Formats: sequence, C-alpha cells, structure tokens
Amino acid sequence: MNESAENVSFSRDILPLFRPTDIEHMRTFGVFLHKYEWMSQPSNARNVYRHLNGEAQPQMPLGGPFWSEQQLDLLKRWVDEGFQP
Repeated sequence: MNESAENVSFSRDILPLFRPTDIEHMRTFGVFLHKYEWMSQPSNARNVYRHLNGEAQPQMPLGGPFWSEQQLDLLKRWVDEGFQP
C-alpha cells in the first residue's frame, strides 16, 4: 500500500481498487472508473466516492463487498492531493 509521505497516484493506488467487473458494469452507465481523464474531474470523483461510502445510493460496488475505510480514505486523499496520475 502507499506510504503516507507519497502522493496517492491514480494508476498505482486507485485504479487497482476497482474490480474489472465493476469497471465494465459502470461503463454501461457512462461512468469510466478506469480512465484517469474521467476520474480526475472533481465532480466525477466525488460522485463515485459518495456511492462507494454509501452516502449516495445504490452503494457501490453493487452487491459488495463494499470498500473498507482504508480504501475510502485512500480515494479521498487522492482527491484532496489534486488527482495525481
């Protein structure tokens, strides 16, 4: 896992958190979890985060297992640190 002193990277830290089935399923709804250009848009990243933490429904990934606090914190750090590729 990423060291706390390093910036969180989409390709190294965030992309591997999404399962291939989640990527394929969400692509049908115009949600491109695997594309940095899409995920690095603040409104897109925040909307995905809200669905992952259950604030917005349906909670993702559909049917679980749901993301751990550590995974959610990593995604939040990536957003807060400015969407590093």
